[in-house]
Amino acid sequence: MKAYWFDNLPGDQREPHNSGREVSAEYLDQLGIKYFNYPDLADVNALASQRSYKNRDEITISPKTMGDVYEEKVKNFFNEHLHEDEEIRYILDGGGFFDVRSEGDDWVRIKLEKHDLMIMPAGIYHRFTTDTQNYTKAMRLFKEDPKWTPLNRSGETDQNQYRQEYLKTRGADPIASH
Repeated sequence: MKAYWFDNLPGDQREPHNSGREVSAEYLDQLGIKYFNYPDLADVNALASQRSYKNRDEITISPKTMGDVYEEKVKNFFNEHLHEDEEIRYILDGGGFFDVRSEGDDWVRIKLEKHDLMIMPAGIYHRFTTDTQNYTKAMRLFKEDPKWTPLNRSGETDQNQYRQEYLKTRGADPIASH
């Protein structure tokens, strides 16, 4: 895993967009992001048991597996949104980027590669994209049945119960959607 401030320069979302300013694991922890590197699936299983993740599936995001809808799906994943559940991803192969909003509403880019596992809290604004290899194979874990409804950022989601609870855990004031 590698984390840094997103450079906000024009260009393909799948490019690194590395500003050269790293973000520490401690700062990610302040945002509620948990990170692990688990080369052994037994460690993933232990974490799943410890955190009561009962269900899982696998998804492969690539032009080969998704065909003509690949570009549209990747652009859709890149829309800023939140979920009302934790988002847990274990990268089985390939890689990709998760961008999360900082306390100041800037983007932090997190590069995940094979064996990286990340947990994002419910209510955090984020987005996802594959990298320039256009290939991510990931395991998704959930406590109950998955609720994959992305709630795109808006004034309404700013007031969402899960968003408000997330902000309380950070001790932050809400920043209005733009």
